[in-house]
Amino acid sequence: MTYSYKNILLLFLLLCAAGCKKGYLDTVPDNITTLKDVFTNRSMTEQWLARLYHPMPDMWAQPYSTPWTGQCDEADYAWVQPGINSGAIAPDNATPSYWNSYYQTIRQAAIFLQHADENQEIKALPDGTRLLKQYKAEARFLRAYYYWLLMRQYGPVVLMGETPSLPEEDFQIPRSPWDACVSYVVSEMDKAFPDVPVLHVNPVDPTQPDVTQTGRITQPIILAVKSQILLYHASPLFNGNKDLASFTNPDGTVLFNQAYDKEKWKRAADAAKAVIDLNRWELYTVSDPDPFRAAYLSCRNLFFDGWQKEAIWIRTSSSHVGNWERHCSPRCANGQGWNGIAVTQEQVDIFRMANGKATGDAGSGYSENGFTDAATPYYVSGTYNMYTGREPRFYVDVTFNGATVPVVPEAGQTRVEFFFTGNSGKNGAPRDWPSTGYTARKNIHPNTDFRTGRNFTRPAMMIRLGEIYLNYAEALNEYEPGNADILKYLNKIRNRGGLPDLQPGLSQAEMRAQIQLERRIELMFEGHRYWDVRRWKVADKPDQHQGGAFHGMNIEKGSSLSDPEFHKRTVSFTRANWQPRFYFYPVPQSEIDRNKKLVQFPGY
Repeated sequence: MTYSYKNILLLFLLLCAAGCKKGYLDTVPDNITTLKDVFTNRSMTEQWLARLYHPMPDMWAQPYSTPWTGQCDEADYAWVQPGINSGAIAPDNATPSYWNSYYQTIRQAAIFLQHADENQEIKALPDGTRLLKQYKAEARFLRAYYYWLLMRQYGPVVLMGETPSLPEEDFQIPRSPWDACVSYVVSEMDKAFPDVPVLHVNPVDPTQPDVTQTGRITQPIILAVKSQILLYHASPLFNGNKDLASFTNPDGTVLFNQAYDKEKWKRAADAAKAVIDLNRWELYTVSDPDPFRAAYLSCRNLFFDGWQKEAIWIRTSSSHVGNWERHCSPRCANGQGWNGIAVTQEQVDIFRMANGKATGDAGSGYSENGFTDAATPYYVSGTYNMYTGREPRFYVDVTFNGATVPVVPEAGQTRVEFFFTGNSGKNGAPRDWPSTGYTARKNIHPNTDFRTGRNFTRPAMMIRLGEIYLNYAEALNEYEPGNADILKYLNKIRNRGGLPDLQPGLSQAEMRAQIQLERRIELMFEGHRYWDVRRWKVADKPDQHQGGAFHGMNIEKGSSLSDPEFHKRTVSFTRANWQPRFYFYPVPQSEIDRNKKLVQFPGY
């Protein structure tokens, strides 16, 4: 099969425009004009493969390219308001839109699979045949992975087949049903599995990992991604969802299965357990004589040091974490933080007390009256009692009025002040203030200094062991409620977070609520919540609502740290009421116009 010069040049321009990553991925092909040039040259072939990795999402690229936190009940962005929040989302303005860019990468992967075997230079290497198999397996997995990302955002997708089509061929192709999409993606990952290594090892010292290959596909990564996919596949949105019975192709093909299948939960549980049973990772913990401090440091430092023990799939270096830190840091932070990723009161309220009890439980010690006269490493004297005595992860994840400054503070600054006239309050800046009186704190390094540009480069954990434990507990509770492993793995997460064990005896529904709560806290701001409320079909429930009014403190009031006028629950912002069309993004209108067999998701 041949390709026109124009088509290849276009592909090359797409590759070059994508940007680059460090290490293995820090390469861009030069002077490519034909496929023959690419696939007869080892370096160019390897660079083509490297480019397939670039579009992988970075959860810390907030609030711009991955704004899922600001499109759910976790937070409100000061600078960016996605159309889904106002209800103005439409096929011609939906952002972020990955439809075209992911399909471009899917095509590039298909071209690689079709032509990689032409590279005689690689075949001539002592390990060349195995190396080519590995390269093709990476491309096969990545092609399936980008299909999965499209499915998660847009629902059932158009499967383009094994061979990349010529421009003049028929592209009038309908969506494949959801189950067929999942079957295809998982089978492609299974095909890739045998030909990628368990670990990329150092060629000089095979007992050590090769850090230059960090992020490249391995067998454990494939198993972990399958755990995610199969968990979603078993969830209510995708498993016997009768609300979507009318979503069909033009020929009447129903795109979402209408029969609930309990066995899908077993497949999800087995997939998560397969990752756990590899026994290659452990939950990261820090030792300290004070158990509360140990839990706090374990959860805080997880993102600075813990990835070495807990991360399963790593994005080599998160180039966006510096912006995340600055967007979250209050203005009283050195060099003026941007103070604009505002945590909702709804998120604040879900954190338990240090004794493990919910704030509404008898004997929890929770109070919304008065102010403390005691200072701790987490807040100063005079702080509102609502924020005292909470579980360790609260102080890891949320900055509140009276909290200690999350990074190296300006001289003389001992606390964060979000009240109206405070050092980070609304009165002091035109827009650098949080709408709720709280900002996100997770993954802000305490020694970051914006004045000197000092920051701490670190990888982004795309999948970590804590998530897999929660995947397993959730799937097992749905398939075999009462199984001892449910509490075993849920309690591992709770214990690392400083909470006591949950005891046996909970009903399936009660355990489901605990697992969902644990995901909401443990994975906060890591790019899961937006998808979880959808796959659970709870986005319209009062206790997990994704539309309507969201609350915070009264940022229009207050002239002192302990001013009661600031510490009043108030509506901070209002979003469009939840609509069923918000379960998925619309396909770009330009694609609907071109492909007459491609149906739009209902409601757009």
